[in-house]
Amino acid sequence: MSTFQATAVAAAIAGRLPFGHPVVPSPTTDPGADGTAVAITFAGATGAMIAIQVIDPGALQDGSPKADLVDRLHPVFEAAVVVLGAGALGDGQEVIAAEVFTAPGAEVFDLVGIDGTLVARTAVRIDDDRAAGRPAAPQRLSRIAGVEMDLVVEIGRTRMPVRDVLSLEPGRVVELDRAAGSPADIKLNGRLIGYGTVVVADGDFAVRVERILDTAESA
Repeated sequence: MSTFQATAVAAAIAGRLPFGHPVVPSPTTDPGADGTAVAITFAGATGAMIAIQVIDPGALQDGSPKADLVDRLHPVFEAAVVVLGAGALGDGQEVIAAEVFTAPGAEVFDLVGIDGTLVARTAVRIDDDRAAGRPAAPQRLSRIAGVEMDLVVEIGRTRMPVRDVLSLEPGRVVELDRAAGSPADIKLNGRLIGYGTVVVADGDFAVRVERILDTAESA
């Protein structure tokens, strides 16, 4: 399964959903789901199953509030499968969300607004591993080229009781769970994709990529 392809599909969905405000995909920590979702299959050199669950369909600003949700989401699915190359998109259907969100191989993403509110969720399962090792052609990514994704560099973390957090003050040193000189984690939309070294470039902090994880290299 290609993590990068699933992430690209989720990003395309986030960029196409008609909410009237930016939506960002983030890997979920809770793959379970209640209610129903709209699912569709894609057959091509790379096959896929994609499902979208909209928390409040009434919030969609597509000008068709009375239309069937399956039809309203079809343009979103069409935009999403562009990154997978040539193929045929099946007919969407309403399904039990738990069945597709917890299916083996499915990667689940929360789709959140700029205020952190959950507005939708999507499950993506890439079915053809033959696509691994073959990068998506630039023209396939052109429709989502403008979708922004969060790249975060993390040098360490720690856990603290609430009482210690409340006692923080300027000058306090907080120890992290990583030794000095250890590589920093590079995360894309919350998912670890590699390691790097923090450097200074033109007076700003930057990261020099030292290693990309195998799951990213094979995408």
